Amino acid sequence: MADAATSTTLPPSGGAFSLLISPAQLHALLDSGRPCMVFDCSFDLQQPQAGQQQYADAHIPGAVYAHLETALSAAPDDQSPSGGRHPLPSRERFAAWLSAVGLRNDMQAVVYDRQGANFCGRLWWMLKWAGHDAVAVLDGGLPHWAAAGGALVAGEAAPRPASHFVLHDPLRQLVDVQQVQQRLGDAQQTIVDARAPERFRGEVEPLDPVAGHIPGALNRPFGSNLGLDGRFKPAALLRAEFEALLAGRDPASVVHQCGSGVSAIPNLLAMELAGFAPTALFAGSWSQWCSDASRPYAQGAA
Repeated sequence: MADAATSTTLPPSGGAFSLLISPAQLHALLDSGRPCMVFDCSFDLQQPQAGQQQYADAHIPGAVYAHLETALSAAPDDQSPSGGRHPLPSRERFAAWLSAVGLRNDMQAVVYDRQGANFCGRLWWMLKWAGHDAVAVLDGGLPHWAAAGGALVAGEAAPRPASHFVLHDPLRQLVDVQQVQQRLGDAQQTIVDARAPERFRGEVEPLDPVAGHIPGALNRPFGSNLGLDGRFKPAALLRAEFEALLAGRDPASVVHQCGSGVSAIPNLLAMELAGFAPTALFAGSWSQWCSDASRPYAQGAA
């Protein structure tokens, strides 16, 4: 895999960035005139409006703000395909939002945040789920963009003309709570939990009514995928770490989860950066799993 941190090469005409993009590559893309749209997904779970204020204070010129709870989660009247604290909107509702903000099917999408790809990964995955492969995460997020001399502006971006975003077949797999429960203990399902170790072990639980984890799950906190510079680790290192975690289990059996289906995405993306085929997401995650007292749970280390 090319080093996205240093390369300024753009894909051939008609090609796309589909995993990561570096600040230098984003500069070149924006200068090239190719159809492109940038999204700021900054968010704070403890202060839900803080991310929008961060965006208003400073963002990449032209970037559109994507609010986790109003744009990237289901509305009360939406038929969500998942449960949990941040249920996914229906694909149709999501396509309507993309159309309203002006994303076209021929555009390259670039997503970023200020929180270690914790929140922008949600939009990256959702666009894949909508059948849009041309979406990439800005490696290192806004901090790395700024450190590389990237321009920043304040306020709101000028509205773009509405588009007609057309859904295509999903490019990533979503599994629901019934599928996870039916396959519990099956060698064809390996659950990887992205929450902090103390939450996984059930020592603390600040958000959900039950502390612990799905029986048999493995723990890999989502921040493990980043180096000290805030960028994703090299592909070879990520692959070695996931192979050690899986300990012989089939990578194709992996189902990612976290607390509400958001911070699981960096693990999913990291596996693809490491060269593994795309793996599945249980978007309802622990918050949906523990909402039914009849479902089993475990505490302690994996």
